[in-house]
Amino acid sequence: MDLHFREFGEEGSPVVVVLHGLLGSSRNWQAAAQMMASKYHVYCLDLRNHGSSPWESPHTYEAMVEDVLQWMDEYLDAAPVLVGHSMGGKLAMRLSCQFPKAIRKLVVVDIFPHLYPKHHDNDFAGMKAVDLDSLKSRTDAEAQLEPHVASWSMRKFLLTNLIKDEETGAFRWQVNIDAIIEDRRIIEDTPLEEGDRYDGDALFIMGGKSRYFVRDEIPNLRNYFPASAIEVLPNSGHNPHFECREEFVALLTEFVGD
Repeated sequence: MDLHFREFGEEGSPVVVVLHGLLGSSRNWQAAAQMMASKYHVYCLDLRNHGSSPWESPHTYEAMVEDVLQWMDEYLDAAPVLVGHSMGGKLAMRLSCQFPKAIRKLVVVDIFPHLYPKHHDNDFAGMKAVDLDSLKSRTDAEAQLEPHVASWSMRKFLLTNLIKDEETGAFRWQVNIDAIIEDRRIIEDTPLEEGDRYDGDALFIMGGKSRYFVRDEIPNLRNYFPASAIEVLPNSGHNPHFECREEFVALLTEFVGD
């Protein structure tokens, strides 16, 4: 799996690898990565079935761990600080517990090792309902999404995955929505098993307004990540790298260190 990635900063700086969330891509992390590039060598990956990376089933954490380890083996000379958001955070948790020596530190953004049931079913239904063959504009696509996806901001986010072929003018989804739907219950579930553990330094950055911040899960977190710290950005929702970018990058930079 030859994962596509974006690169920021200079060689020789401490390495940070970023894993995006479900239906996201490396593009979502450009602004935060650019802020970190003066101190760090930042790689933002497109995970399988997302962005410009290849499409392949299954879309499971096990398969994605293999993809990321293969990419790290090919491109990195030293263990990185691994940063994962949402689905990418669950992936980062699984990788850290299974291959702790592969990373230097762990940062998880607005997700816990917890089952979040059916959070995206309406989004998937909306994307499948869009008649790509009839689309004349992105506005048409948004109108077809609206009956399924009430949130304006979520519709805009989903539409970042809609691209137009420059030669034919045809629209298509840049994500492999069928593969994702096939394994959506795996994606929703916890990526960890009883006995999984990462003893290294770990930081969980949560949005105080996020529905993913399940406070009852905090005691359970220590079973898997005994050296973990939790920082809450009270004014942020699920995307602190967008919503509170300066505070988020400050927390991240302090934790990553030199």
